Amino acid sequence: MELLECKNLSKFYDKKEALKDVNLKVPRGKIIGLLGKNGSGKTTLIKLINDLLIPTSGEVLINGEKPGVESKKIISYLPERTYLDKDMKVNQVIKYFEEFYDNFNADPARKLLKDLDLDEEQKLSKMSKGMQEKVQLILVMSRKADLYILDEPLGGVDPATRDYILDTILSNFNEGASVIISTHLIADIERILDEVIFIDKGKIILTSPADELRNKENASIDEIFRRCFKC
Repeated sequence: MELLECKNLSKFYDKKEALKDVNLKVPRGKIIGLLGKNGSGKTTLIKLINDLLIPTSGEVLINGEKPGVESKKIISYLPERTYLDKDMKVNQVIKYFEEFYDNFNADPARKLLKDLDLDEEQKLSKMSKGMQEKVQLILVMSRKADLYILDEPLGGVDPATRDYILDTILSNFNEGASVIISTHLIADIERILDEVIFIDKGKIILTSPADELRNKENASIDEIFRRCFKC
């Protein structure tokens, strides 16, 4: 049974087609890049997987079941925008995650915070946008989930910190779990990708193992992406 499967998945907003007939299978133990231009349907697909939107047609299956209470227990989701209460201190947010998620481990979270020089006693409201995003990513990656879905995890992070965060993603997710990373910073993440999915105008236009695609096209994933989506 696949960890994640989308079957003929479509989503319309009024008459606008955001996703059309998406068929997709995500096995266990993979880091997958979900790559496309702004407005291509990446976030809509992610929200459908996380049961934040209702499909117009088709279905999403997590471990063979439709999204719901059980799937939320095994999916750790990093949205593009922060959802944390900015009046809380970092250590209060850690305690909240400990109480809310059975699979949250505070020890690696505190280590990562220390490595990134983030103060547990500081209020989120006193942190920069980039610092808040680091905190949220640390919280997400400190859950022992089956599927991690990261929507633009490096968007507000300085280049010097990106490699550390990528290594954090590599070392902190469960063996047998999978990670889906939606991003436009392809050159920064492609070294960790096992597979890639190209999406354009709500349709999946390419799925491939990353190394196989690089060898076939004799180019980096970033270069191939630029060719496919050249304006």
